[in-house]
Amino acid sequence: MVHAFRTKMVSTMARKPNRMYRQIRGQAFTRREYTGGIPAPRINQFVMGNKSTSFPLVYHLVVKESCQIRHTALEAARIAANKFISKKAGAKNYKLTVRVYPHQILRENKQATGAGADRVSQGMRKSFGKNVGTAARVKVGQEVITIEVPPQMEVHAKVALKKASQKLPTPTWVQRETVN
Repeated sequence: MVHAFRTKMVSTMARKPNRMYRQIRGQAFTRREYTGGIPAPRINQFVMGNKSTSFPLVYHLVVKESCQIRHTALEAARIAANKFISKKAGAKNYKLTVRVYPHQILRENKQATGAGADRVSQGMRKSFGKNVGTAARVKVGQEVITIEVPPQMEVHAKVALKKASQKLPTPTWVQRETVN
């Protein structure tokens, strides 16, 4: 007995590669009141861990080049760092803070694909683009993620920031700050 299954065509396009949005080009486009249909940023929690305690060691993930970091990359970096440091240090032995917010609105000119697309598509005529996401514009030397830890968790904080840096589209380095 043969079963025929019909699948529903979903009209979602694959995300464009990050290299299309990494460079800072043109004026900032951040005014949400003039633009409808902006997807909500994927990142929803900016401070994790023990929010009420301050720790003596502070490590910052600092960017080496100016670029735009998409909200999905920020969320991936936050998850990677938080997962590692919470396993190693425990829930009350660290404070992780994401220091940037994705204000920049990203647009793309979606092209029609498939049979008959040449009759439907207008190409680049009057192309302004639809809102597809948001990004944070960062400058050289700006801190993206900060982890505060006690002295015995120093190595784990560095590794957590290293794991987070692998999710970002720019080279980074870890800067140490001692708070008294």
